Amino acid sequence: HNMKNCDLNSWSLLCLIALALATSSMLPIVAFAFVQNPIDVISRDFKALTRKVTAHHILLPKSDEVALALKQRIRNNVSPPKESSVPPMYVVDAFEAAARKYSRDDDTATSGGLLGTLAPQGYCRARELDEACFKVPLGEICGPIESKYGYHLLLVVERTNCPKLDGRYTKIERGADGASRVFAGDDGGEGTEETIKFAAQQVGFWIGVSLAGGVVAEVAAKAADVVDTLPWE
Repeated sequence: HNMKNCDLNSWSLLCLIALALATSSMLPIVAFAFVQNPIDVISRDFKALTRKVTAHHILLPKSDEVALALKQRIRNNVSPPKESSVPPMYVVDAFEAAARKYSRDDDTATSGGLLGTLAPQGYCRARELDEACFKVPLGEICGPIESKYGYHLLLVVERTNCPKLDGRYTKIERGADGASRVFAGDDGGEGTEETIKFAAQQVGFWIGVSLAGGVVAEVAAKAADVVDTLPWE
């Protein structure tokens, strides 16, 4: 008799666990249903997971004086003083030239300090530099940014899926005069199909999870003789 009670208690416990799993598996769907614009939420999460950046950096010793002096020199090359006879340079050209001459990062100096072309978040070895790539203004010479490697000057020339930071723009381009900086963007349609596909996968996943949880709960309940006939049978 005691053994039967133990078996019954075990099955009852299994049933309760299965029912709890089924209930918890439904929570994401219930929460999802109460979101005003679920597609907007999915689109936002998709963009956060697919942000990419094209950026250049210059690695310098840990000296504010050196970093700020070089930063100002590059700016002067981009926008020379009025009394200067030196023609202005395109910001990317000026930054690349400085990187080739002064950067201590041997891996990137020869390519003008290029960190990567449309590289994903987490690509940079220096965490502080990686974070800055998705925080600093587009097309501006920024820094110094300190990391364990030294001080960095940073120029982001293209960045995707950061509308709160960049608005409708995604990159800078050379102007018609060869030296000015022009902001450009896409037509807003890029990635739409991927977003929809991502949304469908998410919805399908949670529906599958909920159904699987329901099947497990039904099997456990019948095995424990908790219910003889389910309401929909």
